[in-house]
Amino acid sequence: MTIIMILLAVAGGAMLSIQAAINGQLGSMVGVFKSAFLTFSVGALVTGLLIFFFEPKHTLTLMDVPKRQLLGAMFGVPYIVIMVLAVQRIGAAVATVAVIFGQLTMSMLIDNFGWLGNASIPFSLSRFGA
Repeated sequence: MTIIMILLAVAGGAMLSIQAAINGQLGSMVGVFKSAFLTFSVGALVTGLLIFFFEPKHTLTLMDVPKRQLLGAMFGVPYIVIMVLAVQRIGAAVATVAVIFGQLTMSMLIDNFGWLGNASIPFSLSRFGA
């Protein structure tokens, strides 16, 4: 199961690069914010359909969870806007490497210190090498 999750994560990363390249071109034609709006509108529609047809029932609703957990959704907007701008100026590859660097740095800090309610997983050379 672990290898399947790793492969799915790699596929997700590939999709982010494809999305960045497409959104960069779209943003140069229609504007950065319209490109971001389209991304989230289509994403909301597709996600709504997935929820309707496939999401199992949960005992908690979005209104029952701690409100800070709802803030995660707000990080998508700056990410998309930044990537639309960055891909136009520095290209998909450099923008993606910068994103990966930011993700690695922040995820190691979150794991090491147990930030945002996550379990603390101490930093080690083997984790760094992974």
